[in-house]
Formats: sequence, structure tokens, C-alpha cells
Amino acid sequence: MDLNLTGKVAIVTGASKGIGKAIAERLSAESMRLTLVARSPLADLCASLPTECLPLSIDLRQPDAAPRVLQTTLEKFGVLDLLINNAGATRRGDFLTLTDEDWADGYALKFFGAMRLARAAWPHLMQSSGGIINIIGIGGRTGSAEFAIGGSVNAALMNLTKVLADRGLKDGVRVNAINPGSIATDRLQTRIKTYMVEHHLTEEEARTQLAKNLAIARFGEPAEIASTVAFLASSQAAYIHAAILDVDGGATRTL
Repeated sequence: MDLNLTGKVAIVTGASKGIGKAIAERLSAESMRLTLVARSPLADLCASLPTECLPLSIDLRQPDAAPRVLQTTLEKFGVLDLLINNAGATRRGDFLTLTDEDWADGYALKFFGAMRLARAAWPHLMQSSGGIINIIGIGGRTGSAEFAIGGSVNAALMNLTKVLADRGLKDGVRVNAINPGSIATDRLQTRIKTYMVEHHLTEEEARTQLAKNLAIARFGEPAEIASTVAFLASSQAAYIHAAILDVDGGATRTL
């Protein structure tokens, strides 16, 4: 299937590992040119991709980061077609033990980083009739006692997606979001190892039991999220707007 992405330019945040890395690899395989953004070094990843790639090691929690990302991208490529807001991890834990600093840090990167990038990118996405895809998470759908910060940040980002999509109808910018479920990333591997130690299980037993606790058949793979991103970014999905897709193996059962 030709996704008609050849030569287009995308910014992918949180690109150094996990879902972000998989997105970068898939979009490059679709012949897109990329700006990759993360706090970690990105030069090796960029060098491994088959298309033109700009690595930017920038902390998106800083208020001036978004304009810098856009300026550098436009200096390199001259255009922007797609923004993938993927950066941001929040601290898990008991609500009563989470500090104000934990909350502020959770919002600073995942919410404010995405909001500022969307604001900075918007005029350029209007010019290219481009789009935004926010990678959020199913924790914003269903509250969990151990995921107070992440759940509220994710819910805020889902609302922001709808807000931007409403504006996008007038401005010609297509905005959608993906809610990944439990995806086999380093963060999930840490949870599996913790569960393994706490319950005196082997790693495979812990993996199986955690999936069973979530009432899903298995954990997802980063490449499965990346494939969904590629589809949403493509001309094949031209009529999909303001959608929030739960890619979670059936974990979310509510409407």
C-alpha cells in the first residue's frame, strides 16, 4: 500500500527508544525525512536510517525548546508536514506520596512540551496541509490509583487533541491521537522485573501474569504503534480527524 509519505518531513519527539524509535524507523522506511528529538543522544539512530535525518538533543520541558526545534527543522528542510508528540514519561506511585515536583515534571514534558510544539508548528502545518498525531496512553481513559499523574496528563492531552482538531477544521490541519496500551518497551520491562521480584516468579511467569491481570492476550510491540502512526499520517486516512485510537489489545472496555 502506497502511503504517499515520500519526501515529507516529520518531527518525532521521544525518539531515542521504545515507541518513538519505532515510529522513526517506520516513517523513514516510508521515505519521510525526519527531525528526531529527545534528551538522549540521537546521532547513531539518525545515521542508521535510510532517509535524511536531523538529530536534536533538547529538553522539551524548557519553554524555549519548541521554537528551537521548529527553527532548526525549517532551516534544514524548509517545510513541516507532520508533528508526532510522543515524548513524556510520568512517575507512578501512591497519590499520597507524589510531590508537587513530581506533578510539575509530569506536566512539563508530556503536556506542555506537546502543547508548545503544536503551537509553534501550527502555522507551518497550515501551509503544508499537514497534521499532528499525539501518542498519549490508555491511562487517560480509566483512572488507576498508581497512575495519578500519568492518567491526568493523558486525559488533558486527549482534550487538547480535540481542541486542536476543532481548530484544524478551519485551518486545514488534521489532528488525531493514539492511546497505546501495555507496549513492550524498557519501561514495561522494568515493571515486569519488579513484579517478578515481588511475587517470586520467573521473568516469563511475571510477563504472563501481568498480561493476565490486565485481561489481555499479550503485550503490544512498538512496531504496532508505529504502523498505526504511518497509516494515520498517510493519504489513506485523509477522512480520519479528531480520532483517538486505543491500540491496547482490548484492555479498554469502556466507551
